Amino acid sequence: MESSQTPQTPARVLVVAHKTAATKPLLDAVRERAQRGPATFTLLVPNPAHGLHKVVDPEDQQASEAQTVINEAVPALSEAAGAPVEGIVGDADPVAAVHDAINLRGFDEVIVSTLPVRLSRWLKLDLPSKVAGMGLPVTTVTPDHG
Repeated sequence: MESSQTPQTPARVLVVAHKTAATKPLLDAVRERAQRGPATFTLLVPNPAHGLHKVVDPEDQQASEAQTVINEAVPALSEAAGAPVEGIVGDADPVAAVHDAINLRGFDEVIVSTLPVRLSRWLKLDLPSKVAGMGLPVTTVTPDHG
């Protein structure tokens, strides 16, 4: 087990996003969090599940879409964070994806970036409160309009 956290130990922040991974509200939230104190950021993109492709090509299709999001968002997020951001692909179920990431890697806080309320499947799933139920502080970021 690691030694207890000192103020110099960066907080490990899990950023959960898909379609909003490179949007200004999320970049602002990451920038603001980075300015509050030492932190490392990891972008988790749950694998979207798309009906037919799932049957035809279960691996390929999914990973490539999530990976594309990561490839596009990581440079902008790294710039906002002022340090390299790692991107990881998670389970198609965003709750399971976050749970796995927290269990496997041990994060200290979570930023969930979703689409606006009327479009967001994650808010319908109540992802932010389910993540909060895992015992970590959660910041929810949604675009102002869309």
